[in-house]
Amino acid sequence: MASHFLCNLPPTIQIHQSSSTTKRNHPQKTWLAGATIILKNSTLSVQSSYLKPYQSKRRTIAATVLSSLPTATPNGIGSAPKWSCRAIKSFAMAELEARKLKYPNTGTEALLMGILIEGTSEAAKFLRANGVTLFKVREETVKLLGKGDMYFFSPEHPPLTEAAQRAIDKAIDQKLKSAQVTVTCENYVENSQHGISLCDSGEITVCNLLLGIWSEVDSAAHKIMAALGFNDDKAKELESLISRPGFVAD
Repeated sequence: MASHFLCNLPPTIQIHQSSSTTKRNHPQKTWLAGATIILKNSTLSVQSSYLKPYQSKRRTIAATVLSSLPTATPNGIGSAPKWSCRAIKSFAMAELEARKLKYPNTGTEALLMGILIEGTSEAAKFLRANGVTLFKVREETVKLLGKGDMYFFSPEHPPLTEAAQRAIDKAIDQKLKSAQVTVTCENYVENSQHGISLCDSGEITVCNLLLGIWSEVDSAAHKIMAALGFNDDKAKELESLISRPGFVAD
């Protein structure tokens, strides 16, 4: 029977093609769009003007958050400590929260929400134990700063506000001061010019970040925390907690 049989395939059909350069158990994937199947003389053929190898649309996960972390030392003393894993995640969540709220910058309120969204650090547990929860902070943030423009698209990494930058600088400065020792510490001497080094893990923790946020008394986060019952006595309690010998904040 010499008749032609034509039919249109669905928008995407997966077929496998083997080649000499392709491993036997891993055939190359090709996707067809608007293709036509032709049956002629018991021979099946496929014709398409749009035939190309499949390319995944999934983005490669890149550590872009690490490149956006503020690392400069406020007083120019020594090298800045690294950030703990939880602190990095908290910072990333802060940027995401700022974008969700349609804010053009990452402020202290976003840093505070980032700590609570990460949720597993000692700082987050301490906040929740003292009545500072994510829901309440979001509510107070909208009351204080209002809602962002629904048609505004925040950048991927919203830049820090001046208050947020100062809060982080103070967190780094506080960490450096608490970890400074003389160059007699044999294994951790990093900057002999200033005669100091870090003999502990040298990491900025979420507790350091929270105390830095609270120290910015005119910031949005300080006002929000104060409205929720946080005060200087509780800040001193947290500072005393993390300064205990052997205490691991993150």
